[in-house]
Amino acid sequence: MLRWLIGGGREPQGLGEKAALQTIGEDQSQNPYTELLVLSAHRDIVRFLVQLDENRFASAGDDGVIVVWNAQTGEKLLDLRGHSQKITAITAFPPLDSCEQGHQLILTASADRTVGISALVEIPRNCVVAAVGKELIIFRLVAPTEGLLEWDIIEVKRLLDHQDSILSLVNINDTSFVTGSHVGELIIWDALDWTVQACERSFWNPSPQPDAQQEIKLCQKQNDISINHFTCDEENIFVAVGRGLYVYNLQLKHVIACQKAAHDSTILHIVRLPNRQLISCSEDGSVRIWEVREKQQLPAEPVPTGFFNMWGFGRVNKQASQPVKKQQENGTTCSLELIGDLIGHSSSVEMFLYFEDHGLVTCSADHLIILWKNGERESGLRSIKLFQKLEEDGDLHPTV
Repeated sequence: MLRWLIGGGREPQGLGEKAALQTIGEDQSQNPYTELLVLSAHRDIVRFLVQLDENRFASAGDDGVIVVWNAQTGEKLLDLRGHSQKITAITAFPPLDSCEQGHQLILTASADRTVGISALVEIPRNCVVAAVGKELIIFRLVAPTEGLLEWDIIEVKRLLDHQDSILSLVNINDTSFVTGSHVGELIIWDALDWTVQACERSFWNPSPQPDAQQEIKLCQKQNDISINHFTCDEENIFVAVGRGLYVYNLQLKHVIACQKAAHDSTILHIVRLPNRQLISCSEDGSVRIWEVREKQQLPAEPVPTGFFNMWGFGRVNKQASQPVKKQQENGTTCSLELIGDLIGHSSSVEMFLYFEDHGLVTCSADHLIILWKNGERESGLRSIKLFQKLEEDGDLHPTV
């Protein structure tokens, strides 16, 4: 693990259903990202992006190089080289009291060591949690002192509650984080004492059986149930499972919305946006924008009467029971509606970042990074700059 100090093809249908892939036409009125800027600095797959502040981000991948960028202009600010193999995880660590103002740490893990770290997140008390196979390892970062000139990393604890490799690890809030595994396990952890708060083995299954875990392993491919990534808000965990998206409510402890065929292939990364929106990217090379909408409650159907219906005969009684059965099996109260589809990369889109003022940043197996800009906003900014330039040159004042 290195520490950097920075200044200033189609997957099989999953889950036992043949769900149709969602599509959207060319008229994407709710999609604001109509301009793009292509950045090129890496020589191999770009797998990771990390936000450093409101205007900067870092990228890393299989070439072992970390590049720092300006999110507004796309300017390359810095190259960091030190790994001899591909980078497997990266995270930014907030400034500590001993750091100079405006400085920040970047922690990176690489395949050039025996231990393979697949994910890193910062947790309270100057600690980070790392996913290594089935294990979670808690590390404490010790700041430099008079007797210790460099940062030090100390292993504090190992957590062994997962049954298979951990693929996803994110913070929910200041006191908890969540992990997901290759066999679909979802575990919520206390970030202060590192204990399990909740554990779901088959949360995406509306009617789990007592031996559901055994059935999953026998009847389904693990790629269909693997939890590849999370994003969270105060109420929900948004989960990428195979090529589907699920909204898991923390209070109700069940799925309230799902889109089982959100992409044509495995989803690799998701991020929650303001206004109940969600963005996902996939191995199929696409980036899609979704909106979480409340479902309209259908009015209850009247109970049919009559001699035949009273005894359970007749077609009407059978039809009347179907909506009730479907509602019991589904149990979702919201829906995920596709509102935008961004096509720009020629290969798998590994992950992305959202900047409120600068738009989206995506990275891909095509070695490229793309800045997706709000076209209407960028057009307005160009108009303002043009008028300012004309005013400075005196062209806006009428000639006498």
